[in-house]
Amino acid sequence: MKIVPERKLKAERLRVEIYTDQCQMGAAAALRVAARMKRLLANKAQLSMVFAAAPSQNEFLSILSSLNGLAWDKVIAFHMDEYVGLMPEAPQSFRRYLKEHLFDKVRPGTIHLIRGETADLPAERQRYTELLKMYPVDIVCAGIGENGHLAFNDPGVADFADPATVKVVELDERCRAQQVHDGCFSQIDLVPRQAITLTLPALMVAQAIFCMVPGPRKAEAVKATITGPIEPSCPATILRRHYQATLFLDRDSARLINA
Repeated sequence: MKIVPERKLKAERLRVEIYTDQCQMGAAAALRVAARMKRLLANKAQLSMVFAAAPSQNEFLSILSSLNGLAWDKVIAFHMDEYVGLMPEAPQSFRRYLKEHLFDKVRPGTIHLIRGETADLPAERQRYTELLKMYPVDIVCAGIGENGHLAFNDPGVADFADPATVKVVELDERCRAQQVHDGCFSQIDLVPRQAITLTLPALMVAQAIFCMVPGPRKAEAVKATITGPIEPSCPATILRRHYQATLFLDRDSARLINA
């Protein structure tokens, strides 16, 4: 199966591919990730992958989890972030999302989850940092927030030279509002104010980054990512510095891109 983008362009090193709709975009991204997994596992005993958890990833994860011939037993799975204080079984938990949309379907060999409910946040940061050092990241499967964030690196806390690998952050209002727009919370007062997140340098060390960003509410962030200055005011612009990053869009998210 081959899915051809409607448009392709580059922004510095970042490859951008635009597809008809979210389903086409998700399928194309899944096939590309699967191909990279196979290529890396041809020369490696195991593969370390980081996954985003959000409705924007639904189609991508659905197709990826249905593909045959992937050695998921050799995959060490991480995720990008988790709300502070949220139990793993909560409907909004990113651990629950990935469990239902991917992990229960493909059964990775090892799964390392962020314990957002812990009372000892410094210890949890250190634990996850050590795991990421032990298993250097090969592939990141990401999204971009309405405010241009990557993981929970919002404009106010994003640091392109962050010395940390994992940190606790305060979520900005636009980020928290997005969780309501996505249907994860009924009102913004219910959205947690803190999260544990992988930092931007922790994501940028990956051999390959695949970023799936569909929908009209992401159009402004997409435009800033591709055409704006590379700076923490739009954290996703850092993708333009990565040698193996691809941004997958649909018509809605790409509607402000004229090139």
